[in-house]
Amino acid sequence: MHIPDGYLGPSTCLALYGGAAPFWYVALRKMKRALHTRAFPLLSLFSAFSFIVMMFNLPLPGGTTGHATGVGIASIALGPWASLLAISIALAIQALFFGDGGITALGANCFNMAVVGSLISYGVYRAIAGRSSLQSRQRIIAAGAAGYIAINISALAAAIEFGIQPALYHDAAGTPLYAPYPLHIAVPAMMIGHLTIAGLAELVISAGVVAYLQRADPILLRATAPNAITTATEAPGWKSLKPLWVTLAILMILTPFGILAAGSAWGEWAPEDFTHAAARSQIAAASGNHAPPVTAPAGLQRLSSFWTAPMPRYAPSFLRSPSFGYLLSAVAGTGVIILVFTLAGWMSGRHPG
Repeated sequence: MHIPDGYLGPSTCLALYGGAAPFWYVALRKMKRALHTRAFPLLSLFSAFSFIVMMFNLPLPGGTTGHATGVGIASIALGPWASLLAISIALAIQALFFGDGGITALGANCFNMAVVGSLISYGVYRAIAGRSSLQSRQRIIAAGAAGYIAINISALAAAIEFGIQPALYHDAAGTPLYAPYPLHIAVPAMMIGHLTIAGLAELVISAGVVAYLQRADPILLRATAPNAITTATEAPGWKSLKPLWVTLAILMILTPFGILAAGSAWGEWAPEDFTHAAARSQIAAASGNHAPPVTAPAGLQRLSSFWTAPMPRYAPSFLRSPSFGYLLSAVAGTGVIILVFTLAGWMSGRHPG
C-alpha cells in the first residue's frame, strides 16, 4: 500500500499533499500541548509500533505481499488526531530512510493510511463500542472491526489513485505515463488481498492489543471511551509503558521473518521489473492476468529515481545478510521515531505557546 515514486502523476501528488495538509495542521495544533506533557511517549510508542508492524510482509493471493498498518490500535489508544500524526511520522521515516513509499507520493500514502485510516478507524470503533465499559468484550469486537474496515478503506483509496492514472496521464497513443492499470484492474487487484489476509491481520492486531490493554493498562483506552476524563497527569510516562516497549522490542527482533514472504506488493514494482520475464509473469498474475506494458511507463521511469534512500528496501548496502539488515533497519527506524518525538517534546516545552 506504500505507493512508490513514479506511480502517481505530479498533479495527483500535489492534490494529495494538499488533501493531507489541513489534517496535519489540525493534528499539530491539537497535539502541541500534549507534546510537552507526559502524553508524548505514547506517540513514540504507537508510531514505532506502526513502523514495525508494516515490516511484516504477508503473502497475498496472486503472489503479492501486504501488511497490517497498526492504524486501528493507534487511533483507539491515541484518538484520531494523535494517531494521524504518529502514522504520518512512521510513513515519512519509511520513505526518507528506507525508500518504502515515495517522497513524491508521501502525501498520498499519509492521506490513505494516516488520515483516512485514523478517522475511519476511530469512527467505527466509537460507533460499535458505544457506551460499553472499558473491560467490555464489545470493545474488542469494535477494535477488530475498526482495524479491518480502516485498512480496507485505505487500500481502496490507494487503488482508486492507481486506477485513475491511465485516464489522467497518457501519451498521444494512449499509453499510460505512470501507473499502468485502470480502475477495473487496480481495484480488485488491491482489494482481494486486503479483504482477505491483510485486513484479517489488522483485525487480529487491533482486537488483540485492546484485549491485552483491558487487562494490563485500561487507562490507555480512556481517550476514546465515552465520557472519559483525560488529563495530562493521567497520561502514562516512559516507565509505565515499559511492558509495551518490551513487546515492541520483541517484535523488532522478529522482523527478519517479515522478508520470508515472496513477491512484492501490488503497484510497488521497480521499473526493471517490467522487462524481466519472471517479474512480468508475477505482475500479470496479480493483475487479473492482464499483461503489463513491455517497458515501464515513461513517467514512472523518470520519477522512480527522484529520491535514493540511505537504506533502500531495508537492506543496508554495507551488510551482506538480508536478515540482519532488516533487523538493523527496524532498530534504526524505531530510534529515529523516538528521536523525532523526543525533540518535538523538548521544542514544545521550550515554546509552549
